[in-house]
Amino acid sequence: MALVQAVEDGKLVESTSQSSLSQTTGASSDMDKDAFLQLLVAQMKYQDPLEPTSNTEYISQYAQFTQVEQMQNMAKSMDLQRASTLVGEEVYIKTTNSSGETNYVRGKVDYVVYENGKAYLSIGEQLYSIDDLDTVADPEYLAAYDKAYDFNVAINKLPGVNAIGLSDGEAIDELEKIYNEMTDYEKSFLATDVVNQLNKYIEKLKELRTIAGEDEGTQNGEDTEDTQGTEGTGNTDTGA
Repeated sequence: MALVQAVEDGKLVESTSQSSLSQTTGASSDMDKDAFLQLLVAQMKYQDPLEPTSNTEYISQYAQFTQVEQMQNMAKSMDLQRASTLVGEEVYIKTTNSSGETNYVRGKVDYVVYENGKAYLSIGEQLYSIDDLDTVADPEYLAAYDKAYDFNVAINKLPGVNAIGLSDGEAIDELEKIYNEMTDYEKSFLATDVVNQLNKYIEKLKELRTIAGEDEGTQNGEDTEDTQGTEGTGNTDTGA
């Protein structure tokens, strides 16, 4: 499966997956056995005849190389296993565009692709190297974070507490409803200042509605008195 390079804001988005893949498809930069043997032969060929390297030292060098190679293979195997466990998880991938700007891609890992001994995570039909993995997040955490973020955006759209009117009542009522329906875990994502701000909006709205209700009641009372006065005058005239 070929890699597809994303475009963002008219710029090519590159992650280390592209560069790492191109490196692995070319000549391997890792020290393999053939390269080690070539170095060993060159060392034997150009060694000082008066102070030749002992066989024991050669064996020791080879043993050290073998240990390093085994550790590298083990690390690669662990990366592949770790990538498999990420399928279905919500993750953040760190990317860099052609201008050197760092961005983050968030999404669910749909599947994993293995190419040239490396693992690539598929997110939204884009492949990213597991080396670019920045964060693995619990879905409940992300849902709570998103809800808190939307809540902050909504409350910041309201005018100042002393500047609100009855027309803002619907928005404030909705925010109060959302907050009351939040779990304790979701509420923990809200700053104390935001909660205090919400309470101020709620109290101010109550004051406005109380005043509006009193004004309406007063107006209705005046209308009733005027009506009664008019009726009374009419009756007097009739009696005369």
